[in-house]
Amino acid sequence: MLVAGIGNVLLGDDGFGPEVVRRLAGQHDFPEEVRIVDYGIRGLHLAYDLLDPWDGLILIDALPDRGDPSRIVVLELGAEDVPAGGQVDAHSMDPATVLASLAALGGKVPQITLLVGCQVTDVDERIGLTPPVEQAVDEAVRTVQALLTRELTRAEVS
Repeated sequence: MLVAGIGNVLLGDDGFGPEVVRRLAGQHDFPEEVRIVDYGIRGLHLAYDLLDPWDGLILIDALPDRGDPSRIVVLELGAEDVPAGGQVDAHSMDPATVLASLAALGGKVPQITLLVGCQVTDVDERIGLTPPVEQAVDEAVRTVQALLTRELTRAEVS
């Protein structure tokens, strides 16, 4: 399983994904089959890492303007959720573009692809999360841990 923090720490709440990954990596030991990476704004790096055969992917990202600030959501993504015809553009690699570009790079979306997102409102130029989003980070960490436990247990049973 690949756990990928996405976001720009220079844009306020957009730094949610990197902060969750930082706390995950600092607080917990994970089995060797789990890799936790802060990709930040390096979407092209994530796209190339997804060319390796991963059983699953958990993306962690901010979801601007989609509801109550600090609300954590988990979305299951499948190939049908990925826009067709993705082009590789190193300057515009949000998660949807990363997943859409995989075919052009010779890869495919992992069978298990989940997005743990946090509803945010402040993505202006500044460093640091707003208090509501900061408080949601621990819930997101617990959510990712639960998803990893669930998916690793399923893999062991298979």
